[in-house]
Amino acid sequence: MPNFFYLKITSIIIKSLCGIFFLLLILWSAGLVWFADQTKDIKEDRHTQTDAIIVLTGGTGRLQTGLELLNAGLSKQLFVTGVAAGLEPKDVFDLSEFESVDFSCCITFGHNALNTAENASETAHWAKLNNINSFRIVTGSYHMPRSMLEFRRKMPESILVAHPVYPDHVKVDGWWFHRGTARLIMTEYAKSLLIILKNL
Repeated sequence: MPNFFYLKITSIIIKSLCGIFFLLLILWSAGLVWFADQTKDIKEDRHTQTDAIIVLTGGTGRLQTGLELLNAGLSKQLFVTGVAAGLEPKDVFDLSEFESVDFSCCITFGHNALNTAENASETAHWAKLNNINSFRIVTGSYHMPRSMLEFRRKMPESILVAHPVYPDHVKVDGWWFHRGTARLIMTEYAKSLLIILKNL
């Protein structure tokens, strides 16, 4: 009789744990689908003026997009965070399209960030020194949700405008059919969940 009782209890515990596991799996999968949808449905705002345009290095098209936004007059300052030590704007930007404009006064490079959290910290430090309170964040669409979480965590009182860049090699439509994009989005999703858990 005692053996039967213990077997019954063990069976209930195993079934409960399996139920919890599958529930968490369903929630995780639903969250992943929602997250992936956010990466392709970010509304692009090309009208709001901000104190600075912030470019996070590390992806195709980000630097040139930041320069084009500066040239369009959406801000008077461009801050590029996470630039390799020793590089200056003239080494990085193709200014041939903008020969009539002198950007030397308006572009600043940050050389101390190695990841997204450090991008946000480096930007917050620069913003405090320059009394800047509103930002247009330029990064890859797949990277934008996590970037906005980090920047809101570091600068909760600031105004943040998302400006996604859509690299050709990241297939946000039908992402589950593309191994590289699927891996990228799942990684970003996992890292975003960790940030959310840190903030609880």
